[in-house]
Amino acid sequence: MIANNFVRETTGLLRPPEHSRDLAKPVASRAVRPTVRGKFLFVGDQKLYVRGVTYGTFRPDARGDEFPDPSVVRSDFRQMAENHINVLRIYTPPPRWLLDEAQRHGLHVMVGLPVERSVAFVDYKKCADSIEKMVRKQVRACEAHPAVLCYTIGNEIPASIVRWHGARRLERFLHRLYLAVKEEDPESLVTYVNYPSTEYLRLPFLDFVCFNVYLESQNRLESYLARLHNLAGDRPLVMAELGLDSFRNGERQQARVLDWQIRTAFAGGCAGVFVYAWTDEWFRGGAEVEDWKFGITDRHRKPKPALGAVRDAFVDVPFARSASWPRISVIVCTYNGSRTIAECLNGLQKLDYPNFEIIVIDDGSTDQTAEIAKRQPGVRVISTKNQGLSSARNTGCQAATGEIVAYIDDDAYPDPHWLTYIAAGFLRARGPTLAALGGPNIPPRTDGPIADCVAHAPGGPSHVLLSDLVAEHIPGCNMTFRKSCLEAIGGFDPQFRVAGDDVDVCWRLQQRGWILGFSPAALVWHHRRNSVRTYLRQQWGYGKAESLLERKWPEKYNAAGHLTWAGRVYGSGLSYRGWRATRIYHGTWGLAPFQSLYERAPNWIQALPMMPEWFLIIAILGCLSLLGIFWKPLAFATPLFALAVAAPLINCAYVGLSVHFSGSPASRRSRLKLRFIIAGLHLVQPLARLCGRIRHGLTFWRWRAVKGYAFPRAWTADIWSRRSLLPDQRLGFLETALRSRAAGFQRGGEFDSWDLQVVPGALGSAWLAMALEYHGDGRQLIRIRSDSRCSRLATISLLLVAALSIYSGLENAWPVFAVLAAATIAIAVRSFQECATATAALLSAVRKMEAEEKSANATAK
Repeated sequence: MIANNFVRETTGLLRPPEHSRDLAKPVASRAVRPTVRGKFLFVGDQKLYVRGVTYGTFRPDARGDEFPDPSVVRSDFRQMAENHINVLRIYTPPPRWLLDEAQRHGLHVMVGLPVERSVAFVDYKKCADSIEKMVRKQVRACEAHPAVLCYTIGNEIPASIVRWHGARRLERFLHRLYLAVKEEDPESLVTYVNYPSTEYLRLPFLDFVCFNVYLESQNRLESYLARLHNLAGDRPLVMAELGLDSFRNGERQQARVLDWQIRTAFAGGCAGVFVYAWTDEWFRGGAEVEDWKFGITDRHRKPKPALGAVRDAFVDVPFARSASWPRISVIVCTYNGSRTIAECLNGLQKLDYPNFEIIVIDDGSTDQTAEIAKRQPGVRVISTKNQGLSSARNTGCQAATGEIVAYIDDDAYPDPHWLTYIAAGFLRARGPTLAALGGPNIPPRTDGPIADCVAHAPGGPSHVLLSDLVAEHIPGCNMTFRKSCLEAIGGFDPQFRVAGDDVDVCWRLQQRGWILGFSPAALVWHHRRNSVRTYLRQQWGYGKAESLLERKWPEKYNAAGHLTWAGRVYGSGLSYRGWRATRIYHGTWGLAPFQSLYERAPNWIQALPMMPEWFLIIAILGCLSLLGIFWKPLAFATPLFALAVAAPLINCAYVGLSVHFSGSPASRRSRLKLRFIIAGLHLVQPLARLCGRIRHGLTFWRWRAVKGYAFPRAWTADIWSRRSLLPDQRLGFLETALRSRAAGFQRGGEFDSWDLQVVPGALGSAWLAMALEYHGDGRQLIRIRSDSRCSRLATISLLLVAALSIYSGLENAWPVFAVLAAATIAIAVRSFQECATATAALLSAVRKMEAEEKSANATAK
């Protein structure tokens, strides 16, 4: 029982009061078909946690039916319902009577379509057509039956077969089968049951994601579930098989393992679990299988200890009983949010969590926002003058009585178990290291076509993950903090009035050494902009926020003014065309048990056409094309101008065509129209962001604050010290000295031969490298080398423009010569200035270190 108790403490954690659910009853009227909403399944308005078992395969009878006698099935279903099982998974198409029997016992059925039996020959057209024909026939036999949870278009197609045909071909074939099922039963859900050996398959069209996973280590299962959630994205994740063989491990060990497997899966945010299997009776390959016992009942349906463990775990879904729920303060900051604030507060009132409060901060609204909020029961409303978003967030934190503060936007509303998963995440950490926790924000499907297009456009609120469970950034519409940690860093910075506050607070928490977590099941529904105009205005505002962040965190931005995330940005849509091929890790001879898809990060050539500055390149090439009217050699700029214009157009067209719509419009014309809008948003979003950045000074030609000038040259310095300090302490001193003189300095990376670099702009910089030599009596020799350098951009631009200037002068094209000569001089002067100021900053920092060491040496004497 040690393992069982451990699971209850670490993964089971908590569950809301018993009166909030009745697991024994059918979840809703059987006339209502299951639907997908975000990361979970629903029947009507009630969430359906899949508490399932697998059933079969069984020896076919004389008529070829692959199910037991109806009396046996009826007895099995009754026993399932009595043990809080609500879904069974079958691997072959069922007769109608079986579905009727399941309905009578309040059970849903995952109907298996055995595609994998013949898919090895899918390269033959007749075979592929016959598989599709079989799928259509079997779906028609079950069409619209209320007991059907979903159809599975295959189960664990062998990795060698996928490798034989190629992943793309199998993906296209499965998509063909998906469309066939939807045509025969339009309201049905469709999935494919994958397994780790073909993890790399890209199947974005599926309604939800299913995996068979057999891991006998709790930590490994937790880690792998987090990975699968990131592969599933905004869709539910269901464990289609998990279990343990009692033949080899014993019945008590089977019960213990199943207990923590189920609890770990639900605590990890899964929408459901299927235990493999209901009974030890199993028929495969033309014979009864005798050498395994995965069933939670034996061949005669006698319960094993595992059945009791499964029942207890299912009763506790999604979390185990406990009375120690932490108090959470939910804070809604709003300004003129009368259109959406009622929906937000109604959603908060429906939270299935016993210990929370709701605080609304009305930041000087001029509409009816405060009045609407005050009409909601149990909501505390605090009205202030309009001082911006960060100030409102700080006011809410000060008024909060909970140990955890949760922020949600006024145009968002939570999943009923939002706070439950948030609390579980903090309690699992068991310490102050986890300072903040976030989750996904998903656009509602009912917002209309424009909002759906905006959801697939770049620039939306996205989380950035360093690993599957550790975040670098969590968006402000769904972020929670330990109140003590938020107060320790002084709360939010008031200069961020509209956006950027969440990025800044995340960086400051990480600067303290704290961790930001991510819970894939702690989701909120967040409305996207429902017009192109408001979307572009939002992107313009984000450009302003970027400029404010760059002034406060210059080390986070490169010379061109772009933020460099250490983690991966997760969003709803693509942002660029991936020209570089992906690679699938198969293992030697294709035998790796876990086979993954590896995608190379975009290089600067791929990413450049989707950057805001690409429009400046287009403008420069356009000007050169106009100068070609006066001087024919510049005519070469015209085809370059055409290519520069074509690059983002091609990229946007590809992205628009690659988007998959959930519940997409029926007509092909409607889908094409939406794809056109998405492509257009990808095209204009960088331009809107560029306007905001330029308006507030964040450009690649900006001048970062650096004091003083020194002739840019190579120099060295030798400093003797009687103090024996570590290299990072020496470099930390130089960093502190640089902060007072230079805004744009960077640390050297893992593959750099320099330690510090000052970058005043995009054209010039200066670097510094340090070496320490240890001598007797604790003395150190500090050797420092520095040099300045022009960037590649400056060198290439200067050579190209100077050559064109000289050539135009020789050709007597004096108007062109004047323009190009002026540009040459401007580039040269600016490059020299940037190198000179960077050199001065490094010299000043080293001289300060030298003076410090002389003072310390004198004191030591």
